[in-house]
Amino acid sequence: MALAIRIACQLRHRLWRTACQLSGGLTVVGRWRRPGGCVVVANHGSHADTAALMAALPASAQPVFAAASDYWFDDPVRRVLITALAGGLPVRRTTGSTYPALLAAARPALAKGRTVVVYPEGTRSRDGSVGEFRSGAIHLARDCGVPLVPVALLGTREVLPKHGGFHRTAMQVRIGEPVDPGSVDAAALRALVVAARAGTTQTVTDSPRPTSTTRSANPRCAIALWKSDSGEAKTP
Repeated sequence: MALAIRIACQLRHRLWRTACQLSGGLTVVGRWRRPGGCVVVANHGSHADTAALMAALPASAQPVFAAASDYWFDDPVRRVLITALAGGLPVRRTTGSTYPALLAAARPALAKGRTVVVYPEGTRSRDGSVGEFRSGAIHLARDCGVPLVPVALLGTREVLPKHGGFHRTAMQVRIGEPVDPGSVDAAALRALVVAARAGTTQTVTDSPRPTSTTRSANPRCAIALWKSDSGEAKTP
């Protein structure tokens, strides 16, 4: 099984790296420093975000992406696509918080040293700005004992804007330093991604400090992966 996962991740990495080059080119800034499991958090402006991350992260990171199971896994064709092309994790949406389902889906992958990608905004940006971050990624990293890795994506929205057509444009992925999930709140984590996106350097100590370490009874999380609006999993 481990060998099959490694081969699949290698093939996906090569596939999406080729696709990104054909779509206008991809530049990766920063070094990947995680030999084990972690939660990657990134701004979300396009369906192309996942392709760029699959191409930018090393195959050894074995990235997986949470996906709404009712949209992606209940349909046989979509299930094959999401599993083969992106290693999707099925997360069942409920009327309440989706965090318990996200934790159940992501914990085994993180325990095996894999990378779980979460878009904390919960939906694609309409105007290119970085929206408010939800706290699910932080709770996930804390509960699983892994660090957070902030990542900034540029150019993906120009390649494939929300409700728009395809345009060849250069893309860039900026990989930040690992962050202790106990040292940040959602606002501080967003500030790190915004700073990386703007090309400035910001450390956790420069960011706003959490006002409380008390866990929310209903942590909000974002689950997004190449989904149409009808397939997007959100929490209240």
